[in-house]
Amino acid sequence: MNKTISYNLADTVLMKKPHACKVNEWEILRLGADIRLKCMGCGHIVMMPRSKFDHNLKKVLTKANDPVNEKNEFFVPKENIVQPNFNQDNN
Repeated sequence: MNKTISYNLADTVLMKKPHACKVNEWEILRLGADIRLKCMGCGHIVMMPRSKFDHNLKKVLTKANDPVNEKNEFFVPKENIVQPNFNQDNN
């Protein structure tokens, strides 16, 4: 069964298994071959391969910058997530 759930940077997602702090909600901090996630219960940050993330993802709870997220103390707004700058001048 192929499941295609679309997710983006700063979305809050629900995973199959909870973190050690008993919270299942994670915020996406980085997208690429590896995905960086932050636990919304304790603030712990983990990285996992995209294939493992796709397998363990249950659903997207809230999209980026949803007002519901602002109540959570560990939420980082999308504009505050650092994104790499690949524009390099070779002078």
